[in-house]
Amino acid sequence: MANRKHLPAEERRELTIRTVLDLCSRGNPSRVTMASIADAMRVTQGALFRHFRGKDDIWCAVIDWAAKRLMRRVDRAVEQATTPGEALRALFMTHVVFITEHPGVPRMLMGELQHPEPTPARRIARSLLEAYRQRVSAVLSEGRDGGEFAPDLDVDAAAVQFIGTIQGMVLQSLMVGDVSRIRGQAPRLLELYMRGIGAARRGHD
Repeated sequence: MANRKHLPAEERRELTIRTVLDLCSRGNPSRVTMASIADAMRVTQGALFRHFRGKDDIWCAVIDWAAKRLMRRVDRAVEQATTPGEALRALFMTHVVFITEHPGVPRMLMGELQHPEPTPARRIARSLLEAYRQRVSAVLSEGRDGGEFAPDLDVDAAAVQFIGTIQGMVLQSLMVGDVSRIRGQAPRLLELYMRGIGAARRGHD
């Protein structure tokens, strides 16, 4: 591995982002500081300031990094599905797997979305949530209009419930300190949700 003091700019940014996510996965994101990031990376704070203007800049980079990767995975999952029901299931499980791989992401996002002030990082987080909601709504609309879901399905409410189901699992897992547990819960909750929107049971849709 290259000496961390002499990494190229993009590699240093990537390492910083992954370090922040690791720190957030193990503790309160609000307590992560430039000093703690530098210590974890075994570099000086000055080295970080050569790539980021400060903590807010790092937070924006981390959330943007997570948003782009999650949405790429989500889009790929939807594109590969052959029916809206299959797409919705793939989207749900893709999101769950992403969270278990990067447990620091939901910790950071929840903190930013609850932030009382409109910080740049919060704006990125809100944009991610809105883009995600639109993806879910599009799949729900297609399934309703195509007769796979209930004909009277309230797409907006169903999208909120879809996101809320995942957020609820994540919140409970964070409270007990084990994000990995959502992989076991997700399939059961997903099928309960699918029945709620009028989808046929898996294997029959």
